[in-house]
Amino acid sequence: MLLMLAACGGSSSSGSGSSGGGSASLNIAFLPKAINNPYFDTAANGGKQAASELKGQFKQVGPTENSAAAQVPFINTLTEQHVSAIVVSANDPNALAPALKRAMQQGIKVVSYDSDVAPDARQIFVNQANSEDIGRIEVQILGKLINYSGDIAILSAASTATNQNTWIGYMKDELTKPQYKNMHLVKIAYGNDDDQKSFQETLGLLQAYPNLKGIISPTTVGLAAAARAIESVGKGGKVMLTGLGTPNLMRKYVKDGTCPEFALWNPADLGYLAYYAAAALVEGKITGKPGESFDAGKLGTKTIGSNNVVLLGPPTVFNKDNIDQFNF
Repeated sequence: MLLMLAACGGSSSSGSGSSGGGSASLNIAFLPKAINNPYFDTAANGGKQAASELKGQFKQVGPTENSAAAQVPFINTLTEQHVSAIVVSANDPNALAPALKRAMQQGIKVVSYDSDVAPDARQIFVNQANSEDIGRIEVQILGKLINYSGDIAILSAASTATNQNTWIGYMKDELTKPQYKNMHLVKIAYGNDDDQKSFQETLGLLQAYPNLKGIISPTTVGLAAAARAIESVGKGGKVMLTGLGTPNLMRKYVKDGTCPEFALWNPADLGYLAYYAAAALVEGKITGKPGESFDAGKLGTKTIGSNNVVLLGPPTVFNKDNIDQFNF
């Protein structure tokens, strides 16, 4: 159920793993980059499942626009409500830090997921996959699709998004390898994880670079919007597309050849793991230090790595041979 959160001018969805007798200490709130995003909705479903298993409370709040400024009031409200943990995906690593540090000073545990915040503004970062693997695999896929030759572009989300910029850094590094010497990155555009803006930015790329051979969009909203834009001008299968997306959004475009392959992890598992990590912090089972381990339910035992990072696992590559095996 969607409710208006008057204090922040945004929205909230809430759920509980228990109608009674649940753990009062597990009052965990998720704050995604923006609500009403299929990717974050799927991650929230994973968080709800974990809450049910742990008999804790779950709610998700967040802005309708992708901006750090829009996220800060939600952090402040959750701090005033004294939730036991905030699980946040950051639109900007540093802009959220002061508000999150105030929350931590009041005993609230902070876990980042999907997109990290400044390391001193959280106890743990639950990373969806190795950032280097994510960045490199997208270039590797596109290289195969365009025979390692031609102009390419990147359609990112927000220009300040931690995860996007990290992945793009590895994309650029991958492109320096000899096999990509005939591939040229001509532009990085930003769609701000907004469907219409991403659609228009893609059209802009296609118009500005008529010889464009491929686009990488490392964002679920951007990838689906780019696919629509490419097809709208009759360039499906001519300008190749890859990136990070969800099977349900991309199934049509995989099958018609507009986006033959793309990669992602299971966002439901990401939300599930983030809730378990937050719960372990709240219950004092871990402090967030490297080397500590905790139970993550169906995902088994997870160990905290360097920089207080917990890794979900390697990304999966989706194509016409396997996409119908997935439903998220």
